[in-house]
Amino acid sequence: MQLQSYAAGRWYTGKGNEVALRDATTGLVIANATAEGLDYRAMLEHARRVGGPNLRRMSFHERAGLIKGLARALSELKDELYALSYATGATKTDSWIDIDGGIGTLFVYASKGTRELPNSQVYVDGQVEALSKGGSFVGQHIYVPLEGAAVHINAFNFPVWGMLEKLAPTLLAGVPSIVKPATATSYLTERVVRRIIDTGILPEGSLQLICGGVGDLFDHLTCQDVVSFTGSAGTAHKLRQHPTIIANAVRFTAETDSLNSSILGPDAAGGAPELDLFVREVSREMTVKAGQKCTAIRKAIVPRALVGDVVDALRTALGKVVIGDPRLEQVRMGPLASLAQRREVREQLSRLQREAEVIFGAGAEQSIVGADADRGAFMTPTLLHCRDAGAARDVHTVEAFGPVCTLLPYEDLDSAIDIARRGGGSLAGSVFTADDAVARRLVLGLAPYHGRILVANRHCAKESTGHGSPLPHLVHGGPGRAGGGEELGGIRGVLHYMQRTAVQGTPDVIAAVTGRWVKGARQLDPGVHPFRKPFGALMIGDTFNSGEREVTLEDIERFAALSGDYFYAHMDEAAARRNPLFGGRVAHGYFLISAAAGLFVDPPFGPVLANYGIDGLRFTKPVKPGDRIRVRLTCKEKSLRAEKGFGEVRWDTEISNQSGEIVASYDVLTMVSEKSVPDA
Repeated sequence: MQLQSYAAGRWYTGKGNEVALRDATTGLVIANATAEGLDYRAMLEHARRVGGPNLRRMSFHERAGLIKGLARALSELKDELYALSYATGATKTDSWIDIDGGIGTLFVYASKGTRELPNSQVYVDGQVEALSKGGSFVGQHIYVPLEGAAVHINAFNFPVWGMLEKLAPTLLAGVPSIVKPATATSYLTERVVRRIIDTGILPEGSLQLICGGVGDLFDHLTCQDVVSFTGSAGTAHKLRQHPTIIANAVRFTAETDSLNSSILGPDAAGGAPELDLFVREVSREMTVKAGQKCTAIRKAIVPRALVGDVVDALRTALGKVVIGDPRLEQVRMGPLASLAQRREVREQLSRLQREAEVIFGAGAEQSIVGADADRGAFMTPTLLHCRDAGAARDVHTVEAFGPVCTLLPYEDLDSAIDIARRGGGSLAGSVFTADDAVARRLVLGLAPYHGRILVANRHCAKESTGHGSPLPHLVHGGPGRAGGGEELGGIRGVLHYMQRTAVQGTPDVIAAVTGRWVKGARQLDPGVHPFRKPFGALMIGDTFNSGEREVTLEDIERFAALSGDYFYAHMDEAAARRNPLFGGRVAHGYFLISAAAGLFVDPPFGPVLANYGIDGLRFTKPVKPGDRIRVRLTCKEKSLRAEKGFGEVRWDTEISNQSGEIVASYDVLTMVSEKSVPDA
């Protein structure tokens, strides 16, 4: 199979200097790859001139629809992808993490895009900032898509997930992507991209692929481009120093190798379930993907008194691991990705052995099921024991990127934290304890040096996703050696590909830029009650001003009887006078909200389908018997759910008293039909 790159709308076959890619189990050549001859400048220009505009003319919701379509299409192709994934050395479980995990990430971002982002092209960050006394000059932060390309450089260990976890937030942001997978397993990435292009779901220019080297790509980057890198810390350091990256301040985020730790709490003695959970997790992290995970546990940190129990349990667990051809059902661990990768792991293992003794494995091949140990990149899970973590050096700096883990004893929680932190920054850490005080101490001690921390115990074990599983909802990255970057994290990952800009001007300017009404902007007379207008006819700024209602003592007492809320401030004049905030009986805040609804709601059947919530409710001034209240309701923001036939409308709402003082403010959330009469 001759791999091709996809550049400027066509498939391209490179010429010369081909790299032979081999099946990790059999050693047979399954593909050749080269990108020689590619016009990298043209790829970037195609992304900027074609892909970017095609994506930016869409709203967040429309782009989320593209991502959902991709997820559905790839879900139909999983059998084909699984069959090819075995060649990378991945077992069926490993492939599930890579393929289903990648597709699942697409689904999550599609959902988050429609639920958490507006149906517009601008993302509003935070609240309006008051910049003047009179309110005529205000500020607002917004995010807009960068107008360049996102260059995604991915590692060999997750050829599908590694691409899709970067691609999902990038597309949602409205930025085209140029994907450069690690060459060793690029045949699987190429297959996925080929199938994505075949679907025709993505607009032209939004996805390109390089199967081979990056050539002079970096020479043509601008301040509008982004580089997102996953791989070794050494390569990340080299790329960061590229003159163009420095000169143009090109955004560069890196997720690199790290020495991740798992700590067993001191409360795990005496047969506590947490000891078994810890052993199971360490064993799993050593053997899933043959330990080729950037989040894998490299240091197992245990109380010195429990070292013997942990060693015995891990030896038993690792001794049950079946190694061999990943296509076989009984095999739990396949080979490493390549013979070259195995040589590198062995070299790093030899350095670790200067400070730690091997207590299981030693890197020699045990019985291999269904495969030739000489042809495949097989390696036995290897557990080491470093008796003096304080005096060790390589144990805290050398990563053998394979099925290798070092056991380190600790004396107290402070020493456990120190051992974990000596890795110089990690992607993931985990703590196994049922003692919440221990968990708090360890989490706060580890957090400055870790991007993510799992606390596992008997109460969450069945539902826990485990130490080494990055989730699209949570950030993936870490400080220091881990690269200092951040990916995923829900919408945080989208914003990485967007520019945050502070806009200053009048409230009307801010409303025009953001598509969101702000206080001080024009209030429009809708001509009719705004609840009579279908979604499309509603205008940002449409305002309804209600009549007045007097709040009486009888109202307060009837509401107390109805709600069961007899709080003294509403019912006991003498006690209420002692309250420095009230100085006498006041109306229930929730009565005011109910009474306000009675003032602004238009009762007959019409476009408003439902009120589904209130955001930002604040009671700013007490209302006493005899006060008169009125309501101002303004259409603040609209977001169409076109496929559902309705839109979400946010109404800026203020309740004021007879003196014009604001007594309560909040946003009312409604669903409004696209039709004047919904069932018409």
